[in-house]
Amino acid sequence: MNSFMNFLNNKFAPRAQKIANNQWIVTIKNSILEVLPFIFVGSLITLLNIPTNFWKWWPDLSPISSFTFGLTSIFVAFLVPFNFMEFKKINKQRIIAGLSSVALFLMLANPSWDKTGSIISYQFSELGAGGMFVALIEGIYVSLIMELFGKFSFFSDDTSMPDFVTAWFDSMLPITVVIATGWILTNILHFNFYRLIVNIFAPLTTSLDTWWGFSIFLFFECFIYSMGISGWVLAAIDQPVMFAGIAANAKAFSSGHAVTHIFTSELIYSFPWIGGVGCTMPLVLMMLFLAKSNRLKALGKASVLPTVFNINEPVVFGTIVWNPYLMIPLWINGIVLPLITAFWFKAGLSPIPHSLMQMWYIPFPFVTWIVSPAISSIILLLLLFVVGGLIYYPFFKVYDRNLVKQETGSEA
Repeated sequence: MNSFMNFLNNKFAPRAQKIANNQWIVTIKNSILEVLPFIFVGSLITLLNIPTNFWKWWPDLSPISSFTFGLTSIFVAFLVPFNFMEFKKINKQRIIAGLSSVALFLMLANPSWDKTGSIISYQFSELGAGGMFVALIEGIYVSLIMELFGKFSFFSDDTSMPDFVTAWFDSMLPITVVIATGWILTNILHFNFYRLIVNIFAPLTTSLDTWWGFSIFLFFECFIYSMGISGWVLAAIDQPVMFAGIAANAKAFSSGHAVTHIFTSELIYSFPWIGGVGCTMPLVLMMLFLAKSNRLKALGKASVLPTVFNINEPVVFGTIVWNPYLMIPLWINGIVLPLITAFWFKAGLSPIPHSLMQMWYIPFPFVTWIVSPAISSIILLLLLFVVGGLIYYPFFKVYDRNLVKQETGSEA
């Protein structure tokens, strides 16, 4: 065990952190984090629309969601090059880079044209979560073009021209390159770049929606979390898939088709991750009510309120991170609970969530009922809670007993 922990501490964790600090990972992660307020608004609309199931006079608020969550790809298309220019300290090109990226994204998003060459309409699904991967790829392309021309200028350093004028002229060339790219692809070659990107990332989306892909990914999230690396470093991978999945579920439900996508945050944070990533609520309750050591009692008191709202950083960083006693049960829960969840929904025992609900801080079991209103969903939740608690219990008891011995020895 010691050699394994040394490997994780000295080899794996530093390399994982190096990847997490990569310029593109940081850029994409920050860009997705910055659109979360719009996604939260869309989630709030899901809550406020619940009365439409009971009262016909209640207004339909879904258009608000359409122009918040429904435009996330446009927002991301702007933010990726904007944040990259900021990362590279080329601040004068930030706004131009973002706007150029939006223009290119709209060119590639399959608008309908009339015979005169005017745009008739767009598919909303391609402007929202469904176009996230397209926005990321073309945003990276625009970032590279803008970085390439970032140090270029038509004017010398001692020019008498005002800075804003030189900035206008210096921006024209990269803007032209970006927009010309879209024009060549869409108007000259009639190439469906949007469909290409969707097809390239389709295997990733499909694999994460399987029982094994779902479980392996969530295990890896717990694995790196046990070393103090937040799951948000995976945002560049999982968030586009999750947003596309819930958007596809909503579309399928509204058209009367089967809802199939299980790799969504609506499902993950409403079922297996009770109290936070790794299902840590049972562990916190054990600390609060069963612990004999002063350390775990105090930590249980400090962690219980955040845990109710699914914030588990206090307990994870307070006692799990780099602690073999509790890292191991976190890993076990990271594979067992997702497996139970995936097989349960794949078997059709509970309705798969189909409405946007990113308010992960709503306490259990309320959040579970909101996303999947069925008795079977509550049964699954109880099953996951009990199994998670049983997995933590023996490791908790051994660790608690060890702490009691240490505390007794210190007093002596």
